[in-house]
Amino acid sequence: MTPQAVYEIIGYIASILIAISLMMSSLLKLRLTNLIGALFFTAYGLLIKAYPIAAVNGFIVIVDIYYLYQMLRAKEYFSLLEVMKGSRFLHTFLNFHRAEIHRFFPNFVYEASDEYLAFFVLRDMVPAGLFIAKPTGPQSAAILLDFVAPGYRDLRVAQFVFVENAHIFREKGIHQFTAEATTPKHARYLERIGFHPETTAEAGVARYVLTIA
Repeated sequence: MTPQAVYEIIGYIASILIAISLMMSSLLKLRLTNLIGALFFTAYGLLIKAYPIAAVNGFIVIVDIYYLYQMLRAKEYFSLLEVMKGSRFLHTFLNFHRAEIHRFFPNFVYEASDEYLAFFVLRDMVPAGLFIAKPTGPQSAAILLDFVAPGYRDLRVAQFVFVENAHIFREKGIHQFTAEATTPKHARYLERIGFHPETTAEAGVARYVLTIA
């Protein structure tokens, strides 16, 4: 392989990484991927002696590093806000995110019920997620909705709900959650936050279980 071919491959990799970064909803992932792409572009510019390209992308690298540093060192404030069934804001939130919710939870239909557990996850006082579950037994509940708004999908919301606030569910008598994976991506998400496949699930149903420690 000639040096020129290697340079072109580096340029293609840089272009692909930049394009991928622009499609990411997580700002952290966007910045990180964009940084790697800009590093490749900087190297590409230097290798082909296109110094303006190297200079511009070198500047982008510095900008990405700065914002990544700010994002990683910033301390965000999380809180749970329990929602009553008649909440107008709950209905407004569901209507606003209807398309996104249907994409991840195609079978979800909200029914106002006193037995439902519903919480907004506030991130710096912004409603970043909505969690709705329905008790299915003396100590278990089925997750009907575990939605995180675009821009906040970095697992920190799930960590806050299922780990840092596990005591809230235990106080309500819930020691186990079940969830049905609606897509392969959803299944991977459940596994990453600690759910395990349920061996007794019906054929064709990808059901997962999480025991609250």
